[in-house]
Formats: sequence, structure tokens, C-alpha cells
Amino acid sequence: MTARSRSGLCVGVALIAIAVGPARAEGRIEARMSAIESRMAALAGELEASRAENAALRARLAESRAAVAPPADGFKVGGTAVKIGGFLKTVATFSRWDDGDVAGTSPGRDFYLPQAIPAGGTRESTDSDFSAKQTRLWLNLSTDVSGHTLKGYLETDFQTSPGTQGSERTTNGYNLALRRAWVQFDNLLVGQDWSTFQYVGALPETTDFVGPTEGTVFVRQPLVRYTAKLGPGLALSVAAENAESATITPASPALAENDDDRLPDLAARLAYTAPFGELSLAGLFRKLSVDDGSASETATGWGVSGAGKIVFGPDKRHDLRFMATYGEGIGRYVGLNFAPDAVYDGLAGTLDTVRTFAALAALKIGWTPSLRSTVMAGYQNAAYPSTAPLTASDKAWSVAGNLFWSPVRSLDLGVEYRHGERKLLNGLAGQLDRLEFAAKYNF
Repeated sequence: MTARSRSGLCVGVALIAIAVGPARAEGRIEARMSAIESRMAALAGELEASRAENAALRARLAESRAAVAPPADGFKVGGTAVKIGGFLKTVATFSRWDDGDVAGTSPGRDFYLPQAIPAGGTRESTDSDFSAKQTRLWLNLSTDVSGHTLKGYLETDFQTSPGTQGSERTTNGYNLALRRAWVQFDNLLVGQDWSTFQYVGALPETTDFVGPTEGTVFVRQPLVRYTAKLGPGLALSVAAENAESATITPASPALAENDDDRLPDLAARLAYTAPFGELSLAGLFRKLSVDDGSASETATGWGVSGAGKIVFGPDKRHDLRFMATYGEGIGRYVGLNFAPDAVYDGLAGTLDTVRTFAALAALKIGWTPSLRSTVMAGYQNAAYPSTAPLTASDKAWSVAGNLFWSPVRSLDLGVEYRHGERKLLNGLAGQLDRLEFAAKYNF
């Protein structure tokens, strides 16, 4: 090869190198860019997965915190929400009895009890009483168990227990007494509660412990109750409840708790709730039993009770409450046992039921959000068999009116006047006039 040829070849090779070099560089850059894009895509996927994992962790953390966080108005013990509440209440009562005196240890001095009104006496008497016995404490428990609701409730006060009145001369100490104690699993309730025959919503706001006592069904006792929802706002409750036959004899109107009952009392209540208020219809069936060791007698008792609460007015501050009850052998369920269930004549071997009619009505007017009044009336009439003693309670009625003021939330200050009368089968009667003041702190 000549020198000129070699020079030409070198020039050609150089030209080719110049032409091919940038192409190779461009290919390498594209490869690197592709690798970078792939890596960025992988990193983006990893970042998204990490975000999803962090979101799941945050959700589990929130659930964990919710599980251990106390409720807004209570606290947690393990997996159970616990709430404590009640009220502190003090009353000042001034009573005038026009037909006799009432012992200081009588419940009739603490609250309106028509059967405690003396009848046929020869002189009047006046008493003043100050008490904090009605102070009440309750404990509410709730536990979620595998999608079911398990609840418990305990309620006590210092008024309920009889015969535990402390000395007014020194410390005024009173015993804590059981009012209600039950456990509920979904729709089944077992324990001590208001009787299914009673509609608690009819009880009006009052400075008194009960109010129009003679006109209301009022019983707390052990029971087993099942409640089923039949539709929007409609529920049916059926229960087997503790039985106790309260009787008198032809010789004495003193009530006897026989404790000879063989079957539980059966009660049912149909309740309806709507925007206008609540309605209740209840029924009761009983088998009364008495066994004095020498003779054993039974009788059938039954009763029906209709009640309700109708709300109206601005912000539904007004309401009308009412109850009417009728039956035979249901005396202990009405008016705190104003009349007996039956009259037992051991010599004749008879157990005759007493027929009872009772009613109450109460109208509440909310003058302002913090000022309100209630006027109320109660009535009861008992129809006895011919064997009843003439000193047994025949009729009772009362009227009352009050004014309540809540200067701040949870504090109620009230004043109330009540007039009540009791009449015996022999025609003798007695009256009570009472002025009462109350202060209550709800918590």
C-alpha cells in the first residue's frame, strides 16, 4: 500500500470514528435515562406502598387509642365503660296534720304517704323536718362483647331502707339502701328494677320523693324481663317478677307480707315513642297465696294501666303526664300499698281480693329555659269485700303545685305546696297540708 493510500485510509477511519462516536454516546445516555426512569418508577411504587402501610398503621393506632380512651362522661376499667352519677338533695318540710300526730320515724314525715295521714283524731299537729335522705348515687356499666351489648346498673339512696333513721339529736346518719341493681344482655334484663307494670315517665317533677303517690303504680323488685322492638318507636316487654301477697284481716287493717306465693307475677307493657311524646299500656296477672299453717287459700289478681307523657310548646318545655290503673288484687303495686291485695279470713277460710282504681295527672309549664312549674293531682279508691275492717283506708286524693328554678346547669331549687286527704271505710277522714323546699345538685 502506498503512502497516499495509507493516508486516505487513516482519514476514512477518522471520519468514521467521528461519525460513530456521538451515536454510541447518545445510546449510552438513553440507556442510563431508561435505567433512571425504571428506578424512579420502582421508588414511586415503594413510596406508595409505604404510604398505604403508614395509613394502615395510623388506623390501627386510632382504633387502639379509642379502645383505651375513657368515655366523654366516665372512665374505663379494662374493656368496661364506667359512669357515676346521681344527685345530692336536701328538703325542708313543714307539715300540718288536722286529725292527729305522726311519729318522727314514719316515712310519712319524709314524703307524701297518704296512708300515713291520721284520720278521726281530736287535735291537729304541726311538724318541721330537714333531711338529705333522698340523696342518690348510681353506677352505670357497659361492655362490648363480640358484637353484643352487656350492661349493668346499680342505684342506691339513703331514703329507701326502713327502720334505719338516724338520730336527729346528733349526727343524722342514715344507711345506704339498694334501689335498683340489674344486668342486661342485649334485650334480656335480669335483676332488680322498676316493675314492668309501671310507667316511670308519668312521675312528675316534684320536691317530694314520689309526688301524687296515691295515683301511681310504684314498685321496684327483682324480675326477668325481655324487650322486643316491634317497629319504629314500638316495643313490647314481658316479665316474670317477684311475687308477694299483701293482705289484711277482718280484725285489723295492718298489712301482712305473707311470703307464701308459689308463682311469679306476670307483667307486660307495650310502649310507643313518637315526636309528640310517649304512650304506655301495661297488664298484670297474679296468683295470690296465703298459708297460715292451718289453712291455705289462693286468689287471682289482675290489672291494667294506661299512661303517657305528651310534650308541647316552645322547645317542648311543656308536658302533660297521666296514668290510670284498675284491677283486683293489685294493691301493693299502687300508691305504695295504700290498699291491700286482699282480705284474708282464716276462720272462714276465704281470701277475697280488693278492687282498686287509681289515677294521676300532672301539667308542667316551662316559663323559661330555667324556670318551670308543675301542678298535679292524684286519686285512689279501694272497693273491699264485706269482711274488711272499717278502719281500712278507703279513698285518698291530693293536689299540689310547685315552682322550680335552675340558676345554673345541674342545680335545681324548688318550692311546693300540697294538700292531701285520706278517708276510712267508717267515714272518718284526715287532712294534710304541706309546704316543702328542696335543693338538688345533679351530677
